[in-house]
Amino acid sequence: MTPLDVVSGALVLSGSVLALTAAIGVVRFGDTLSRMHSATKPQVLGLLLVLAGAAIRLRGNYDVGMLVLTGAFTVITAPVVAHRVGQLAYREQNIRGSLTVDEMDSGDDENG
Repeated sequence: MTPLDVVSGALVLSGSVLALTAAIGVVRFGDTLSRMHSATKPQVLGLLLVLAGAAIRLRGNYDVGMLVLTGAFTVITAPVVAHRVGQLAYREQNIRGSLTVDEMDSGDDENG
């Protein structure tokens, strides 16, 4: 077993633990915004760690390019999906008072 195999295993294991905590967060958190947070940030980082571990393990194989593309598309699309889910939750008023300041409020009732 080489040191690169140990690093690869550590990356895959830590990425798997992050993905597990993200899945637990999606189940345990109560409102949509908290679930959206746990579904995007730790999940994406966990996936990137697993992909990095797999890329180290594959060392020079043609499949490493596919792993890089997978990571790039995940990093590009996860914030967009989270933003759209947040907008939908706000529009449907499914946020259960988790906002302390409502920056999207039009302010009609304050001015008039």
